[in-house]
Amino acid sequence: MNDSDTPNITYADKKRPPRRGGAARQVGQQVGELTKRAFGRRGFSSGELIAEWPRVIGDSLSKLSAPERITYPKGKRTGGTLHLRVASGSIAVELQHLEPVLLERINGYFGYKSVDRVKLSQAPLASEQPEKTTTKQPLGPEKLSEIAAILTDVDDDELRTSLEGLARAIMQRDMKSE
Repeated sequence: MNDSDTPNITYADKKRPPRRGGAARQVGQQVGELTKRAFGRRGFSSGELIAEWPRVIGDSLSKLSAPERITYPKGKRTGGTLHLRVASGSIAVELQHLEPVLLERINGYFGYKSVDRVKLSQAPLASEQPEKTTTKQPLGPEKLSEIAAILTDVDDDELRTSLEGLARAIMQRDMKSE
């Protein structure tokens, strides 16, 4: 076979690899696609109801309750039951009395009669974690002089300041555990 028998194949004749990705997109645009499956398992078409919960039922009630999931009758996307987690029994009683108002607000948010019932369960909320209040006790003059004596050989001022802060934090922590 000589060179004249081989067909002249140019790059245009070859199959080009598919383009990848396209234009760059913001992360916020992709969050819905990434979380759709996780929220779908809990009956939410997206995480919007969870994110907008304070706006849907009000700030005071949203701090004491959180939507867990929505269950629908088989094969339907209407007439569902919203499962709410509430912080305490007194809030559960209040929300029971406010159920018609809640249903109106939730269905108004969705734009159709998505939820028919609200089922309450009392449990701690994820955002309801007690805040640690730590008060740092000041170190005595003898501890401060001890730190200064240890760090006299350090020539770099910035390093000495950092090491001094570390030493103070360690000594304060040790004082708390005693």
